[in-house]
Amino acid sequence: MQAKLQEQLSPADAEAILGRLPERIRAALVARAAEIEYPIEAVVEMAIASFLDTEALGFADCKPGRGQ
Repeated sequence: MQAKLQEQLSPADAEAILGRLPERIRAALVARAAEIEYPIEAVVEMAIASFLDTEALGFADCKPGRGQ
């Protein structure tokens, strides 16, 4: 059976990743998600993407309400 590929992390996947991180990193990601009012899975994705690709969408680009 082939696994279904997803384009984005699911909330359950994000929680699984968060559960394996050191507490200070987990707390920082959760705090950032609350601060910018983004789902935690999006914040985890951004953290990974910005680590892997310095030109990827990162936290500095997150300005909720911009363009509205």
